[in-house]
Amino acid sequence: MKKLICILLSVLVMGTASFAQDKGTTPSKPKTEKKVTAKKGDKPTSEKTPGAAPGKMKKDGTPDMRHKENKEAAKPKGKLKKDGTPDMRYKENKEAAKKK
Repeated sequence: MKKLICILLSVLVMGTASFAQDKGTTPSKPKTEKKVTAKKGDKPTSEKTPGAAPGKMKKDGTPDMRHKENKEAAKPKGKLKKDGTPDMRYKENKEAAKKK
């Protein structure tokens, strides 16, 4: 009886392993635009645009919170509760929440 159970179990395990998914092909990467190189005498352009968040940005466009200027910009302007979250009883915190 033990031999029969072991054989059935091994057939089940081998059968399950044969249905594993194929690795397949990875999706192709989207083509990027050509980079424009600066010529001699050209003024370097600033990465900061009006209305953009100050400081350095990550590749995905969100502010990099490892830098001091980005941390200061993210701080709420109004009063805070003891746990550090904005206190929504005050008008300036309610207005900031509506803007987001």
